[in-house]
Amino acid sequence: MKTALTIAGSDPTGGAGLQIDLKVFRALEVHGLSVISAITAQNTEGVYSVLPVEKNFFEKQITILLSDIRPDAIKIGMIYSSWAVEVVAKILKEYSLGNLVIDPVTVSSSGTSLVDNGTLNALKENLFPLSKLITPNIHEASMLTGIMIKDKKSMENTAKALKDMGPEAVVITGGHLEQTASDLYYDGELHTIECPKIEGEYHGTGCVFSAAVAAFLAHGYTPLESVRKAKDFVNNAIKKAYHPGKGMGLLYI
Repeated sequence: MKTALTIAGSDPTGGAGLQIDLKVFRALEVHGLSVISAITAQNTEGVYSVLPVEKNFFEKQITILLSDIRPDAIKIGMIYSSWAVEVVAKILKEYSLGNLVIDPVTVSSSGTSLVDNGTLNALKENLFPLSKLITPNIHEASMLTGIMIKDKKSMENTAKALKDMGPEAVVITGGHLEQTASDLYYDGELHTIECPKIEGEYHGTGCVFSAAVAAFLAHGYTPLESVRKAKDFVNNAIKKAYHPGKGMGLLYI
């Protein structure tokens, strides 16, 4: 069986973070490995507090795991500190690991910052050049580049700016831009990937998407094929979403 590693924060709701990543991996017939970068206090209404894992223990989680199992793909989600980015980059180089998918999480849906000062710059400098694919949403893409995305043209310019930071490919998820859920993929060529937009607020869509991309890469699909298949997977999961709490819906995996 293929394996995929998620390095991400813990979400007590099970609707995002490494908990949902592991659900996605299992649904797509990939064995899931996990390293916790931070623990959170949150529910379906929002994130209330973030506690990063201590540096030495964070590094030990990864090195002990990789000394035994070599993952076929890696997904990086919430990674709070710049030092954590540097630790991950050093280990990825040491083990010559590929199929890296980065979901550059910055702010929760409720507005809580999920990264410390300097983390985004560390991601751009240390991890983007090692990545197969980065999967920012429109807000994250704007924060990373300083380009305000207002229309398709500015979205294309942003994708090209992100590609210049080193990843093999970029996909900007644009569900909040217009009535279609329109994602823009760029690897030197532009591809628009669309499906009908489903109304409502849903928790963990970015996590599910990036985890699915990693799972499909682990199975040997190309980045573009993986993105197309992941988008279909997320769309189907949103259609079956449910509401166990008072806030956002959770995707059915």
